Amino acid sequence: MAGQAPRLIATALVTAALSLALGVPASAQSLVATGACRDGQPHGAYAVRSPDDKVRVTGAFNHGKRTGSFLFWNAAGVRVAHIPYDDDVRNGTLALWFGQVDRGGEPRRQLQAGYARGRLTGVKRSWYPTGAARTELRYERGVLVSARAYSDSGRDVAEADARALAERDAEADERLIATFEGIVRNNLPQCQPTPER
Repeated sequence: MAGQAPRLIATALVTAALSLALGVPASAQSLVATGACRDGQPHGAYAVRSPDDKVRVTGAFNHGKRTGSFLFWNAAGVRVAHIPYDDDVRNGTLALWFGQVDRGGEPRRQLQAGYARGRLTGVKRSWYPTGAARTELRYERGVLVSARAYSDSGRDVAEADARALAERDAEADERLIATFEGIVRNNLPQCQPTPER
């Protein structure tokens, strides 16, 4: 029973984040991608807008590979994700936010995690929608080396439960990040192949 509450919380957080990230089901949207092309591949500044001209994604490509920061906004215009890339691989500090803003007008933090060459590295932190700390995990080259978790009331969770939560969160986080990455993958600029010379 002790491990059940963190599992329910993890599922609820992912469900809420997906709903807020997309705003409406992807099948009901017609997103419009703009960006330059070079040699038949996306190259340079890139943006995705909703039919009402709201920016949903910005980023950049270098010869068809994501580079630098990709930022995502929900239908309400609230920033929900920052995913950094180097040569199409996550590299840098990834951040996710819940789709609502706090009293100061800033999005509420959900997750912050360091990546090096596509693998979790360093401290990964998560928060409850209330702003209270949820987890503090340490990774080295993609391997969990320490785990702390807290109940929504701020109590420490046993380390074994914290590690189990970290494992479930890793799967849920990957699904959520894959949703954002899918928005880009499914909305690339229309590049024409370069004719052979």
